[in-house]
Amino acid sequence: QVQLVESGGGLVHPGGSLRLSCAASGSIFAINVMGWYRQAPGKQRELVATITPGGSTKYADSVNGRFTISRDNAKNTVYLQMNSLKPEDTAVYYCNADRVVTTTSTFRYNNWGQGTRVTVSS
Repeated sequence: QVQLVESGGGLVHPGGSLRLSCAASGSIFAINVMGWYRQAPGKQRELVATITPGGSTKYADSVNGRFTISRDNAKNTVYLQMNSLKPEDTAVYYCNADRVVTTTSTFRYNNWGQGTRVTVSS
């Protein structure tokens, strides 16, 4: 079994910064793409950023240049540094690991954390 636990959310003023973390645990041998998604009230969940094991990244246009995704493969952890935050960044942020190879050579697909809330407000 694989668990993803996010942390680092909170309330921040517009223009401020937050750093989210997501630690994966369980019988993990390797993790493929990890990413951050978000869901604002009344809206669908949307992609924020993804990162491959080798460090290749992709960003949503709305966060490109303001957010930075990174990962520590040895710690099975992915981070999201969020700068110049705007009220429209307010959402619950979810961590995702698209494919996890376990230590018993099985696969776990589409793994999600429970989410961490980010509120950007003055």
